[in-house]
Amino acid sequence: MTNIKQDEYNVEEYLNKELLRFTTAGSVDDGKSTLIGRLLHDSKAIFQDQMDQLEVSSKLRGEEGINLALLTDGLRSEREQGITIDVAYRYFATPKRKFIIADTPGHEQYTRNMVTGASTADLAIILIDARAGVLIQSKRHGIISSLLGIPHVMVCVNKMDLVDFSEDIYNKIVKDFTEFAEKLNVYDITFIPISALDGDNVVDKSDKTPWYKGSTVLHHLENVVIASDKNMIDFRFPVQYVLRPNLNFRGFSGRIASGSIKPGEEIMALPSRKTSKIKEIVTFDGNLESARAGECVTLTLEDEIDISRGEMIVRKNNLPRIDNQFEATLCWMDDRKDMDPNTHYLVQHTTRIVQGYIRDLRYLLDINTLHRKEEAQTLSLNEIGRVVIETAMPLFVDPYKNNRETGSFVLIDPASNLTVAAGMIRYASSKTEKSKDDLMFKGSSLNIVTKNAIIPREKREERNGHKGYVVWMTGLVKAGKTTLAQELSKKLFEQNINVINLDGDSLRQGLCGDLGFSEKDRRENVRRVSQLAALLCDAGNVVICSMISPRKEMRDFARSLVDEDRFLEVFVSAPIEECIKRDGDNLYTRAQKGDIPNFTGVSADYDIPVNPEIKVETDKLSIDESTDSILKLLFQKIK
Repeated sequence: MTNIKQDEYNVEEYLNKELLRFTTAGSVDDGKSTLIGRLLHDSKAIFQDQMDQLEVSSKLRGEEGINLALLTDGLRSEREQGITIDVAYRYFATPKRKFIIADTPGHEQYTRNMVTGASTADLAIILIDARAGVLIQSKRHGIISSLLGIPHVMVCVNKMDLVDFSEDIYNKIVKDFTEFAEKLNVYDITFIPISALDGDNVVDKSDKTPWYKGSTVLHHLENVVIASDKNMIDFRFPVQYVLRPNLNFRGFSGRIASGSIKPGEEIMALPSRKTSKIKEIVTFDGNLESARAGECVTLTLEDEIDISRGEMIVRKNNLPRIDNQFEATLCWMDDRKDMDPNTHYLVQHTTRIVQGYIRDLRYLLDINTLHRKEEAQTLSLNEIGRVVIETAMPLFVDPYKNNRETGSFVLIDPASNLTVAAGMIRYASSKTEKSKDDLMFKGSSLNIVTKNAIIPREKREERNGHKGYVVWMTGLVKAGKTTLAQELSKKLFEQNINVINLDGDSLRQGLCGDLGFSEKDRRENVRRVSQLAALLCDAGNVVICSMISPRKEMRDFARSLVDEDRFLEVFVSAPIEECIKRDGDNLYTRAQKGDIPNFTGVSADYDIPVNPEIKVETDKLSIDESTDSILKLLFQKIK
């Protein structure tokens, strides 16, 4: 690097420097690329071979000296036209900080490029030509910076040399932009008069602006406080990879999206809601005593929990929203097709990818005036609007203003695998506000409108002579659930009761035949059966469900789908020793040998019901005694 000796370059010192990401934006020929080139040149961050190439390129264009703008104009079409088309990234460092620059195009037709480059920025530099003043383009860049939640904005009034460094012109631009910015959510704006071509107030203070008492561009970049901008409260760890090099190690790898964590802290895995504590924070260079946002680590837990890629580890008492529907600001990026509400897209949120639809377009935002066009039917390339997104499975989200990592997402066309839009989550829609903390997902399929039943439940129950009811039998394998359910069904049928028996084993041969026995699959198994039981109950039937349903939250979910007085939880109780005696299929023996993983009572826990409507101890009561006790209580409920 120019003027830097090799022995002065300390790798460890460089790695420990704070990183500032900033983006530049401005109208055509406002000098964005020249400013970046000047920053790199005057901070001595350009390699000699780059300087040689710049000199050659400048001569080919018939220019005297070196055109610093060519440093970031990497595409041939950019160099020929003298404009920025694509996002150009450059990296440099000073003794105080590391920097990543995103030089974004200022043209309206490249709005998507600006959104891409600015999406991770800590600071935005907006260039304004001192001769032209605040243009519509300048306001548009301010609006996009506000939408993207960029916490710091630096307005560089460029080409001051062409207006004789006039203080009055500078003050007029400051006044105009400040009045406009009052409408935006931008609270830290710094104004600096510069000449990017000559370097005035870029790296060194200029004697041509004695009336300006502020800092230079580089000084502000080095000293602006960004540590407080990061969300260090809400711990979010999207799991990217499950690391299992041997039987003795199981770790969850990824990058901490926000917050911090230490060994010993209690966490919760989503969506399973299983809790544990952090055992170790593992890295290639050794274990850490703590880790924070932005660090890539592997977390190990004190308990064995089934966690997969796309799931999230959070603090137990600090949860994100768990939603399948939310409002978002969406920037359309597809130059082939407009937004289509009838097309399904893939929604990528952190490391999770799910199917989703654009449920509703609330309005299209005029990016130049902030006016809303509520009559808009679609979004085209580079247009921005407020939409409602609905996904087939819940996401673990935060509002974008609180957490840019878990508040952003992209839409992918499943046919071409191209990114078609980028979104920023604003808040959950009212439809999901009520159920945002549900332990199990209650969402409905997409684009479905609920219709009233043709035959009301009351009419069915009047004809049947009894109420619809759900009898939920839970207990260990071989506790006697299936036997009791069958006998109970028989006796109810004999009493002219419309009864339907949903047996867990039978359903796994059809409706739930695609599911295994992991924690996630068990939850899905119970979810499906619960929904089916609720539908049948609503049709006036007594529905008997014999399900292990080992988690309390599973049983609570089933209960929540029907009216409060239409659910009977039956705990079919038997000591595990008795269950093993009854096990003619040797399931317990195989589970103890490790042949059957996640077997309830052996390698998987069972939450014993605390307050069931009735407990039946099958090791003490006969089948008739057990069913009669259930029937006695049930008849009090349904008649």
